[in-house]
Amino acid sequence: MARSHRATVAIVALTAVATLLVAACTSSAPSATPPAPSNTRASAEPAPISFTPAPGTRNADPGSEITVSAPEGILAAVTMTNEQGTQIEGVLTPDKSTWKPLQPLGYGHTYTVIAEAMTLTGRIGPTTATFSTTTPRNQSKVYLTTAGGQSFAADGRYGVGTVVVAHFDENIPDRAAAEARLSVTADPPVDGSWYWVDDRNAHWRPRQYWAPGTKVSVAADIYGALLGPGLYGQEDARETFTVGASRVSIADDNTKQVSVYENGNLIRTMPTSMGMGGSEVVAGTTITFWTQPGTYTVMDKANPVIMDSSTYGLPVNSRLGYKEAINWATRISSDGIYLHALESSIWAQGNTNVSHGCLNLSPANAEWFFNFSQPGDVVEVRNTGGAPLEVWQNGDWSVSWEQWQQGSALR
Repeated sequence: MARSHRATVAIVALTAVATLLVAACTSSAPSATPPAPSNTRASAEPAPISFTPAPGTRNADPGSEITVSAPEGILAAVTMTNEQGTQIEGVLTPDKSTWKPLQPLGYGHTYTVIAEAMTLTGRIGPTTATFSTTTPRNQSKVYLTTAGGQSFAADGRYGVGTVVVAHFDENIPDRAAAEARLSVTADPPVDGSWYWVDDRNAHWRPRQYWAPGTKVSVAADIYGALLGPGLYGQEDARETFTVGASRVSIADDNTKQVSVYENGNLIRTMPTSMGMGGSEVVAGTTITFWTQPGTYTVMDKANPVIMDSSTYGLPVNSRLGYKEAINWATRISSDGIYLHALESSIWAQGNTNVSHGCLNLSPANAEWFFNFSQPGDVVEVRNTGGAPLEVWQNGDWSVSWEQWQQGSALR
């Protein structure tokens, strides 16, 4: 790399500083005794140029700190190339004492660095160093998504119950190493934690619902990280989003009404018909028809959505089987619970549970809720039968904070 104009100016400035120091230390009176030998560092051999990683390193982490520095001077020239001769662009710190590459280095490459420096005592170098980066047996990519599996829209608005999902496309043997590279930053700050649902999915939520207007940044700095034997992070990921209005809906089986609150104010009440209860055993599998109690969040929505009972083991041609297009469907669970329109059950809405587990609404109410809801809005189901909602079903908020913290690999 040719020496830049800025580097040349710095060298001239450094020389001028040295001249001033000599002038300031010269006495106008004669001295009969020669000065004693100096024991300061300036009279010693200047420190060598420093390389990180150290010269000769094999299996270096390409995502870790890569620097060239001159501890007692400034860098005059630095050139880094890979084994194919391709030059790696870099940048100097403002004081020109340290150089680092502008881009992450690649896996499985050998890099050669040639550096020169200037100190008060003169020029050092050129000095050459070579190191190699690790070659993974396998790599894992991470996706930062909503509970519904969608990427965050930077200009979108998300509900106060929004959960961040870090989904890896490989099983992660070292969850702690992976989690150490994951971060969530909020403005204003919140207390939150990761919870591993399985070997590929870690969920993050705050201790309490988000405050409206909170700005959130999510990062997965996994590139170069060893996540298990021979398994390394493929690339980093970033997402940002903003929390919108507080929208919490309460579906109470005692009243068979869905009460919708925005910023604490009741704005709509909708009669509903929820799961009829009971169960059937089909091919050795027990299928239940409850709307499970717990705290759900809005995952996604579609109009229409094809609902097919065979997807969860209930044959379409069985007594309770079905396959039909359903309008204004807002999904709140990973196993297919929706708030949706069903005109044929209007007679039951508000008084009788007749569904397979979904929350049936009138077409007008279902359309309104569909248009009103945003991903991450909270839906609390109360006083129904069946087993409590589990994390894998989108029940992150149904877990106590103490239990949630236990799901972190770093505790």
